Amino acid sequence: MSRSFEARHARLAAGYGGQPDPEDPAAVLAMPIVLHIPKAEPPNRSDLLAAAATATVELCFDERVGPDESGEPGPWQENFAAWTQARIRKVSRRARGAAWAGAHEVDGITVEVGNAQARALVPGPVGELDPRIKKLQIGGTDLEHDDPELPPSGVPILWIDASLEMTVGKAAAQVGHGAMLLAAALDVERARAWSESGFRCAVRDADPEMWGRLVPLVEARRAVAVRDAGFTEVAPGSVTVIAVPAG
Repeated sequence: MSRSFEARHARLAAGYGGQPDPEDPAAVLAMPIVLHIPKAEPPNRSDLLAAAATATVELCFDERVGPDESGEPGPWQENFAAWTQARIRKVSRRARGAAWAGAHEVDGITVEVGNAQARALVPGPVGELDPRIKKLQIGGTDLEHDDPELPPSGVPILWIDASLEMTVGKAAAQVGHGAMLLAAALDVERARAWSESGFRCAVRDADPEMWGRLVPLVEARRAVAVRDAGFTEVAPGSVTVIAVPAG
């Protein structure tokens, strides 16, 4: 097994969010997630959220966040390491057309799931956000909830508490959190196996009955929960996503 992969997994497994927020709001660190939502043929919501989750966790394990096989830092390592030491924040924005093409000129990872695409960008201070990303809208567009088929076997499932009625942008950030937490909770061998599948996952809405079946899995440490800080849309401490590992 690659020692560089082990080091990246160990960084997530060690936990994050210990540093207090800086006094200057512009210095707050965040990972931008760009959602491709064309006007003519918008993607399926569940596919778009799965793409956002996969892009997030792929970036966390990309060789450019370092270290590489020789132990040298990657070009994204400084920003990424600082972000993992702070309170984890993600901000979703939507793009189409030329704006979506422009997002590919900013460092990050793009993932396609079905008819959906999302791009996770290297974290950095919100006050230094690339102008091509800063101009993208955070809100204003949502997607109808779809009714996808049963998730494919052998992939993790990120269950969203449907009762919270989160926008697609908020949900994208939450499933990104869930994918990170799940990768951190897996032992390094299982995390490596997940990476070899391209970190494929499924995102589904959980109704109250399903949510009631998922909560005991978290209590038994057979799943991981995302508890939101409550900055936007939901109350502080709300459990937004429960991530269940494959199998």
